Amino acid sequence: MRYELPQEELLYSGHIGCPGCSASLSMRYALQALGKKTMVVIPACCWSTVAGFFPSSSLKVPILHTVFEAAAITASGVKKGLVARGIEDVQVMAWAGDGGTFDIGLQALSGCAERNDDIIYVCYDNEAYMNTGIQRSSATPLLSWTTTTPNPAFKDTPKKDIMEIMAAHRIPYAATASPAFPEDFLNKMRKARETQGLRFIHILSSCPPGWKFPSELAVKIARLAVATRIFPLYEIEKGRKYTLTVKPQGVPVREYLKLQGRFGHLSAKEIQAIQANVEEEWEILMSKVATSKARCKKGLKKEN
Repeated sequence: MRYELPQEELLYSGHIGCPGCSASLSMRYALQALGKKTMVVIPACCWSTVAGFFPSSSLKVPILHTVFEAAAITASGVKKGLVARGIEDVQVMAWAGDGGTFDIGLQALSGCAERNDDIIYVCYDNEAYMNTGIQRSSATPLLSWTTTTPNPAFKDTPKKDIMEIMAAHRIPYAATASPAFPEDFLNKMRKARETQGLRFIHILSSCPPGWKFPSELAVKIARLAVATRIFPLYEIEKGRKYTLTVKPQGVPVREYLKLQGRFGHLSAKEIQAIQANVEEEWEILMSKVATSKARCKKGLKKEN
């Protein structure tokens, strides 16, 4: 689905985000899709500083800062407060990093999902606690470097599957997105805007200082994450219907890994192990997509 973007930018230039920060580009796209009638709730994360220090702001929409663990429930309270005042046409978006989503904020997010609170929750995932010094989170990939997983004890557990956790709550809409695929990104944000209940958007946000690559490679690396199937782009509706939205090329994972210093220590055997894991996860996802298609066709036959 194609549509015209509004001409007015809702993210000011000159903010203090790092050069090449995918989270800043993602916020720009999100607000272009959602429009001016949006309120943003931000917990402790990189974006709590990028948003600006009082009385300044890098956004042209209202921002409410909250504690690390409370993005989801604060956003839910804001939405309920607006509705109580008769204001029902404002989108409330929680905007949190992986630390505040996969880890510290998971309990509040799960509660909002179980209640199906009417908010959009966005996790911009840069795969570590970047704002406080590149510490390991449960979103950190297998065998990658962080300041708390130094040689020889690189992270020895896989990344938490946050999309399956959200799918298990049977929320109306969940999707992965990437700023390297803006049309897909904007379509998903607009779909989230037009859906009621809890909507969850998981963005892979390439991070030059944390992933150790030159800032000009930010979009290329984000694109390679999709092309290698490390970060597939898909939707899950009501926890059951899986739809692939961008068909990846199946580029070898080494093309993605070799551009990042956080993977510079990997041996050929370890790269192959990561490749095998990616292929296994891809097959699992494709089986869910195929099952969803078959279930849809079966439903159509019954209607006919």
